[in-house]
Amino acid sequence: MNLARLAAERASEGRPVRAALIGAGKFGSMFLSQVPHIAGLEVTHIADLDPDRARAACRAVGWDEARIARTAFLDSGTAAAEAGVDVVIEATGAPGPGIAHALAAIAARAHIVMVNVEADVLAGAVLAGQARAAGVVYSMAYGDQPALVAEMVDWARATGFEVAAAGKGTKYLPAYHQVTPDDVWSHYGLTPEAAAAAGMNPQMFNSFLDGTKSAIEMAAIANACDLDVPGDGLGFPPCGVDDLAHVLRPRPLGGQLARDGMVEVVSSLERDGRPVFRDLRWGVYVVLRAPNDYAAACFRQYGLPTDTTGRYASMYKPFHLIGLELSVSVLSAALRSEPTGQTRGWHGDAVAVAKRDMRAGEQLDGEGGWTVWGKAVPAARSRTEALLPIGLAHGVVLTRDVTAGEVLRMSDAALDEAAQPVMLRRQMLA
Repeated sequence: MNLARLAAERASEGRPVRAALIGAGKFGSMFLSQVPHIAGLEVTHIADLDPDRARAACRAVGWDEARIARTAFLDSGTAAAEAGVDVVIEATGAPGPGIAHALAAIAARAHIVMVNVEADVLAGAVLAGQARAAGVVYSMAYGDQPALVAEMVDWARATGFEVAAAGKGTKYLPAYHQVTPDDVWSHYGLTPEAAAAAGMNPQMFNSFLDGTKSAIEMAAIANACDLDVPGDGLGFPPCGVDDLAHVLRPRPLGGQLARDGMVEVVSSLERDGRPVFRDLRWGVYVVLRAPNDYAAACFRQYGLPTDTTGRYASMYKPFHLIGLELSVSVLSAALRSEPTGQTRGWHGDAVAVAKRDMRAGEQLDGEGGWTVWGKAVPAARSRTEALLPIGLAHGVVLTRDVTAGEVLRMSDAALDEAAQPVMLRRQMLA
């Protein structure tokens, strides 16, 4: 990849890549832990709602006091985005602020690495277009699963294979869609007290469990890789790494997909709760289709796991290291002007589904909360029905009664039409 060499050359020239980090949570902290060990990369600004917490995070990951002293700690993400750095990293996880910070970075002619997948799925098509017009890079965050999947899809296509399926693994059972932050920790084998002592956010962790995070990430992958989302949402089939090519192929061939070219998430649990053999809970995958008999024969000769036809084969990475790998995106944007995955179109969306019956006047609490979960749907359906994105389903009041399991529309919530995220979504619907 040559990124380390290019970065080292910048270090030797005395002009390292300068980055600003917005959001010093777990993802940001993992990135910060690696920065002192990467020649040619400096984080000059860190923005967090609590700058002292950000300083504490730097100390916790091993920064010395000299490095902390020469870093600007801010309480404004916009100020960090406008600080004159090469790359801005948006890692807040909040869609509204994430969009604002991305726009500020683009206006300041800084590359933007979007850890904030929630903001990307809500308005990434618009943001990426504005970044291209401004001559800067808008990029997914390497280390997070969408960027890793995008890399695998790009590899597959660059080597002449058709992508039958791409996605990730997770822990899933259908009942998880109704889990709330009140009972989330029992599914992780933790007590509420132990989770609180570790600083773990129950709503964030519930988003991983109730299917919302999977919906967001698969929509992001679909939008970056020109893949389709299943018509009625993700199926989460139980599947281990040895069976990816069997399960993730079209139904006429015995698989569980409507056709080739789909995103899907595989579960690490059988539907009765038993663990899947050799599961992919922490990893990512791509299923390839050989374009000819010769390539299919090579699959067998070189040991790729294939389906019974021999034409479908799978490749996977068993882990992802999130923030520990983020510097790949930062350096790629600054040194090669290339994103590590980027929204190219609008193929998938993550929309709000009611977790329970609710009455008009009740307030929705968004991703991972008590009221709604996020479901992946094709963008065409979201556009036609003006469905409510999960990124707009926080802090808004219902305008009518809804029933459990109902997919919500934008007209079902009292949205602030003057708010930037709402305006951008309306722009996408136009």
